[in-house]
This record gives sequence, structure tokens and C-alpha cells, in this order.
Amino acid sequence: MAIFLNADSKVIVQGMTGSEGMKHTTRMLASGTNIVGGVNPKKAGQSVDFPEGKQIPVYGTVAEAMDATGANVSVVFVPPAFAKSAVIEAIDAEMPLVVVITEGIAVKDTAEFFNYSVGSKTRIIGPNCPGIITPGQSNAGIIPADISGPGRIGLVSKSGTLTYQMMYELREFGFSSAIGIGGDPIIGTTHIDALEAFQNDPETDAIVMIGEIGGDAEERAAAYIKENVTKPVVGYVAGFMAPEGKTMGHAGAIVTGSAGTAQAKKEALEAAGVKVGKTPSETAELMAEIMRGLQG
Repeated sequence: MAIFLNADSKVIVQGMTGSEGMKHTTRMLASGTNIVGGVNPKKAGQSVDFPEGKQIPVYGTVAEAMDATGANVSVVFVPPAFAKSAVIEAIDAEMPLVVVITEGIAVKDTAEFFNYSVGSKTRIIGPNCPGIITPGQSNAGIIPADISGPGRIGLVSKSGTLTYQMMYELREFGFSSAIGIGGDPIIGTTHIDALEAFQNDPETDAIVMIGEIGGDAEERAAAYIKENVTKPVVGYVAGFMAPEGKTMGHAGAIVTGSAGTAQAKKEALEAAGVKVGKTPSETAELMAEIMRGLQG
């Protein structure tokens, strides 16, 4: 089992023929992802050669790619100016999962394609995210596939680099799935969506949740955990050292007064029974203790 992505997932890449698309399609193929096509209207009917003799056909539209291949996941590497139309095209084609890696998309554009997706058959992950990996099965995005193997920890994170660090530090236990949801002010899949999926996944035993300062997503996740999650959850909030009132790296990380601070988020999570580490390494050790207890 896994959440949202597994060995049966058939993946297409929107923007596969661009430099980033080519580089990461090569990496996804190397990690065992079943990539069945690319989408580029200007190169429809061509195919692209990848290492080990793999030839991936290019289609003109998402709908054509789905008809021809049965694809059920799209990874978007389209430049920011064209990302909105690429995502809307995927929604119109009823693509079940759309992973938007592109960073720098205007918030207005994200708001428009997110609102367009409401009530549709499409789940969006991202934008400005590393994607999702189910180790040993499939990898949709830019998460390095060799830092951790399969296991029974679920990971949901706003930060790409902290996703990688947490996977590396807990590699002796492995992961059912790890999902980077992105740090923009508007995102598709949320902490709560991932928590619900991990709670319902029989092969996930415990969950790591990484948030960051700004907004109230972590407080809302804490309330959800308190009411709905019975599995152990360990949390980390990036930004304990951030000065108040200053916008930090991720576009969503804006703190006003005590709302949105790392301390306020830590307290909300702890009140919901979540163990919160002060550093990523301390957070990993808290999870390692839980996993040793479960295995014992």
C-alpha cells in the first residue's frame, strides 16, 4: 500500500522535452517509475530516447496521452507562465493526480487552477514542491530515490530539503510514501489530506509532519490530528529562529503577532498529542524511538 502513488501508477510528464523535464524524467525512469508518455503540442508524434534504450512517446495533449496510455498521474515541469493552462488541461482531461513541480507560479494563477479543480476528479500536489515518492514503487517529481527505501513511515512536508533530510535520517526504517506539498500560499493537497490518507493506509504505522512558520495550516492539522488520527505523529516546524514580521524563504511563511510562529504551532501540535522536535535531527530521533517501540 501507499498513498496516491504506487507501482501501478502510469505517469506522463507535461514539459518532458524541456531541460528540467528531460533531466528529471531520466531520474524518475532510473528509480523505476512507469513513465508512459510526455506532452508537448509542438512535438506530438515524436518520441524521446532515454538511457537503457527507453523510448517515450510525445503526445499533443493530456487527453491524447491518457487515451493512448491509460495514464493516471501527470508531473508538470512547465514554465511558470504556462503552468496554469497546463494544469487546467489536465483537470479537463480528468487526470486523477497532477503533481506540479514548477516554482514561481503567480499566486493568482495557482488560485485559478486550484479553484477550477474543486469538485473535479483531479487531485493536485504542489505547486513549488518536490512531488511524491513511494519508495521501491514509483517516484513522481524530484525527490532523490536513493536516500531511503520502502518502510512503514508516512511523511508529509512543506519543505523539499527537509523532506530529503528526514528520509535520509530515518532510512533504516523506510517510508510507505513521502509527499512534499509545497510552501506556496495556495497549494492543492494539504497536510490534512495527507494525514487522512496515511491514517487510512494499513501499511503506514506512524507519520512525520513537517510544517513551517506562517499561516495556520499546522494549527488546523493539529486540530484534525486530535479528532481523527490514532497513529503516532511526530512534527517539526521550520523557522524557530525567524524574526517576527519578516517574510522568510517560502512564499507562505509570513508571521503576524503570535499567530503563525513556530512556538504557537509547536504548542498546538503538542496539545494534540504530537511530539515536536526542535531540530530536524531531534524530530527524526523521536520517530526512530516510536518505530523501535512498534517493532519491539
